[in-house]
Amino acid sequence: MIIKEKIKAYIDLTRAHFAPVWPLLFVSGLMLAFRNEGFFSGQLLILAIFIGLFGFEAGMVLNDIVDHNVDKKDTDNILTNYWRPFNERPIPSGLISLKQAILVFLAFVIITAILIALLPFPHLIYVYIIMIYAYSMEVFYQLVKKKQRFPFAQLLGRTDLVMFPIAGYLIVGQFDFTVILYILFLYPWALVHLGANDIVDIENDKVKGLNTIAGLYGIKGNKLWIAIFSVMHLITSAIFVLLDMGILALIGFSIAWVLIIVANVIIIRCKNSKSCLKALPLLHATLLIYILSMIIDSVVVI
Repeated sequence: MIIKEKIKAYIDLTRAHFAPVWPLLFVSGLMLAFRNEGFFSGQLLILAIFIGLFGFEAGMVLNDIVDHNVDKKDTDNILTNYWRPFNERPIPSGLISLKQAILVFLAFVIITAILIALLPFPHLIYVYIIMIYAYSMEVFYQLVKKKQRFPFAQLLGRTDLVMFPIAGYLIVGQFDFTVILYILFLYPWALVHLGANDIVDIENDKVKGLNTIAGLYGIKGNKLWIAIFSVMHLITSAIFVLLDMGILALIGFSIAWVLIIVANVIIIRCKNSKSCLKALPLLHATLLIYILSMIIDSVVVI
């Protein structure tokens, strides 16, 4: 029974049910690079899948490590129940000790670093730099939002997600026009997603004293944040797909755009955390559709 509870706790720590998405996000960048460079490598694809998996999961665990004290103050489990299959924050609940979580983080980072070392030079250096940057931004985001008066934590901290698929691209690619378009496409989406999380978790953030978007600007300000960055995202994603991808990607992106709009309507109309939560699965679905669209479009070209 103890072993079973531990397994559940580690699944909650890593948010394992979302794990398949992270390698796909990383690989979406790599596949665009394969397309642009005009070749394909199955070995690099397999490496990228595991780098994406362990690298992102390390970030998930790091999030819990940095926030282990404030997470004890949670009073609303709506978002916890969404992100964690067994509805527990394992460090505050005592199911996993802080030391054990740190060991898991270090294990994931070491595995990721070893896998990156197998990449071609100098591309492995690019990926190492982004890895260090991403983990630094995760810590920055968690710490700065506790005392900020302007959303620096959100505007800078969420670049960690944006740089993740860029690292995948740089496994074989160079910093080029596709990279710029990808950043401009994903950055507004990351801020939309962050705003949606904030509006759902507002009660916990109040108790924790965190200056999230809702904490800084109120519910109306949070909704406006989501709407503004959604419009920006719709524009930049249209530019991305029209300038850099084909008809298959355009079809997929069009479906995602509809879901983005529906998610915004839900958020505009929602009256409480539970009703706002309905928008989150739609936003996650848009990301998955974007990823698969880019991968399929690249496979056809390759």
